[in-house]
Amino acid sequence: MLKTIILAGTMTIAAPVLAQTAPQAAPTAQTAPQTSVDPATTVPPAAVDPAAPVEAAPAQTAEAAPADGTQVAQAVDTQFGTYDKNADGKLSRAEFSEWMVALKTASDPSTKAASAETKKWVGAAFAQADTDKNKSLDKTEVTGFLAQAQS
Repeated sequence: MLKTIILAGTMTIAAPVLAQTAPQAAPTAQTAPQTSVDPATTVPPAAVDPAAPVEAAPAQTAEAAPADGTQVAQAVDTQFGTYDKNADGKLSRAEFSEWMVALKTASDPSTKAASAETKKWVGAAFAQADTDKNKSLDKTEVTGFLAQAQS
């Protein structure tokens, strides 16, 4: 469940980056409106066999494709300063807790930050992420934790 929550939060943060595409030219009266087609699976018209059965390409969504380590690192770089309230370059347990509750709430709106279950979950996540056991997390530890949690 933690993996799903972390992935959902990361995808929420990374979705604008993933959604960026090159602008397409507007269709003219002489051309048919263009549909959403994956260029990697498009076959040139000369190569199409009219007698062959037509198969639909499988749809791919951003949720189906896991974020790679680079995307996780970008998301952490983007969001870290938002939750590092004292700007010391490290997250305290409270700062980390706020971030993780926000991520969990994004994937499960019924999450209650004050519930014992959520506090236990955040505590376990903090303990796992704090690899050097100094009671604070730097960007490297958070990135490593989130990348590990999604795989």
